[in-house]
Amino acid sequence: MFVAAVRVVALALLSSAVALGGMQPSSPPLLRNAPLLHAHNAYPEGGRWRDRIDRALATGLPLVIEQDIAYAPRNESHLRTVVSHEAAVKGSEPSLDEYFFDRVRPLMERELASGQKDRWPVVVLHLDFKTNEREHHRAVWDLLQRHASWLTTAKADGDLATSELTRGPLVVLTENGINQEKDFLEWSAVGGRLLLFGSIPPPALKSSDDPAERARILRRAAPSELIPTSASNYRRWANFPWGVIEEGGPANAADWTDEDRLRLESIVNYAHQQGLLIRFYTLNGHTAAANRGWTASYNFGSLDAVRARWRAAIAVRADLIATDQYEELAALLKAR
Repeated sequence: MFVAAVRVVALALLSSAVALGGMQPSSPPLLRNAPLLHAHNAYPEGGRWRDRIDRALATGLPLVIEQDIAYAPRNESHLRTVVSHEAAVKGSEPSLDEYFFDRVRPLMERELASGQKDRWPVVVLHLDFKTNEREHHRAVWDLLQRHASWLTTAKADGDLATSELTRGPLVVLTENGINQEKDFLEWSAVGGRLLLFGSIPPPALKSSDDPAERARILRRAAPSELIPTSASNYRRWANFPWGVIEEGGPANAADWTDEDRLRLESIVNYAHQQGLLIRFYTLNGHTAAANRGWTASYNFGSLDAVRARWRAAIAVRADLIATDQYEELAALLKAR
């Protein structure tokens, strides 16, 4: 009990120090300083769940749509990046161009015609690369160039500081895959614009062969250990499993506590202080009967349990809140 009380006090002091002056640090300007529904894995898997992207878009704007992608070198050149949960492709996967860009084209054209730049971006495309060939990176870059008029971009002004944004209705985020930063910075230097933005590298924490010990290490890492670098022109966000907040993640979570809330607040505030957006994944709460192809380790077990975490993440202005239960989180965000 004493150790737990000390942790709560320490987290409260850290959160207060980060939010010095009685105000939380502002969310970075890439988005609009409001928590967003992150539609996790919004694509078909194993020939099923084809309605996911439509379900996501039906919740309204703004929102984040995640697309896992792999390289299909046998396809025609403009169709070689495909939507796939697996690195090994079978040949039946839809291309990213067909599945995502064609699907949102009417929306993008309406937004461009409206000229309401003060609300852009309205869609965040999160790319999770399952393969990181240079040829795959180039295929994605070429695809983005073909849709450059839709994009929120930044001047390729070196990588030491964040340059001013030119806003479009779509912004593209990628993660920290092998050689992504190197390749995309190389091509942006030629074209003069950054067309997508990466995440910071994962933290270099103590390793362990014991899963339980790894979970403890992750949960006990200080915000400065989890987020060792600040934003750069290319690196604009941080990406964490919920296990940084509750040891072992959703499937092992107990009741939501003040200590958990302060831990969440301290990490979000620290990310914002470093100029970074922050994403947490993946927060679900459902019965076995309600499962629609979702991963068991992401399940808190009930809607009431996950809503407590959603509300907490919204309250501290976590930027991207990933869930497979799009409609339920969207309803909570709209009810604020």
